[in-house]
Amino acid sequence: MADANINGITISYEASGNPAKPAVLLNMGLGLQLVSWPPAFVDGLVEMGYYVIRYDNRDAGLSSKFDHLGAPRLWLAYLKTLAGLKLKAAYTLHDMAADACGLLSYLGIPHAHIIGVSMGGMVSQIFAARYPKRTLSLTSIMSSSGRPGLPGPTAAARRVLLSSSPPAGTREQLIEYMANTFNVIGSPAYPMPEAYVREMCSRAVDRNVHPDGASRQLVAIVASGDRSKLLRSLQCPALVIHGTEDPLVPAACGIDTAAQIPGSRLELIEGMGHDLPPQLIGRLLALIGSHMEGKMAATQPSPADYLEQD
Repeated sequence: MADANINGITISYEASGNPAKPAVLLNMGLGLQLVSWPPAFVDGLVEMGYYVIRYDNRDAGLSSKFDHLGAPRLWLAYLKTLAGLKLKAAYTLHDMAADACGLLSYLGIPHAHIIGVSMGGMVSQIFAARYPKRTLSLTSIMSSSGRPGLPGPTAAARRVLLSSSPPAGTREQLIEYMANTFNVIGSPAYPMPEAYVREMCSRAVDRNVHPDGASRQLVAIVASGDRSKLLRSLQCPALVIHGTEDPLVPAACGIDTAAQIPGSRLELIEGMGHDLPPQLIGRLLALIGSHMEGKMAATQPSPADYLEQD
């Protein structure tokens, strides 16, 4: 792992594979770190012939923290959102997309395939719109356009989203908290083995725990608003992947995202929730590989057809 000084902050990153190969930039989700990408997913991309760059978003992992700007009160922010009041954010998703672009420049990479999950999908969408010449393709996984009126999380998922991990918890308490979160938002048809979940959570807890950073990222998501106009401007090949059983970002959000992007391909995975279970890594790699190689056919049915069914 290494550090890069970008936009006046430090971004921690790790690169895997041959730098002479086409680059893939991976954008992780809310509060998660570069080690949250399943090793099998990263290794699979490398084996497919890609140079894979993972990084910690600002306020996560080993990248710069914004504690000097204070910790938001999430339930108050949520109530303000319901009331239509404007939120004051420490930064926006646009700032985070600029970090991603800055990292590519730091590494001397002119363009890359951009892949993001959840919040990382939102950052990736903005990246593709703002930096079209740096974008070979876009893959948005379990994400949303942010368009008003889209369905929100289930009650259980909302409680997990708006709660904070124990600030003074022991290592075991933190691991248990994270494991419970994954159990709430995970894939009903593809439950992750307990040992796999605990190993994943242990890796994250031992590296860094920063709940205030995740809170600021969440406010940044809400404050950044609707991306529909940006999505309609995209000209790069785009793949949208979403689980039909996602309790945090419902499938309608993925359908809407694909509907906003001209010529996009939508893949709905039955039984998938808001995670990357090991049982689906091979399928995800096959989909994304075909997409990045330009071998994926047009969506049948189209995103618009799904919207009409709703």
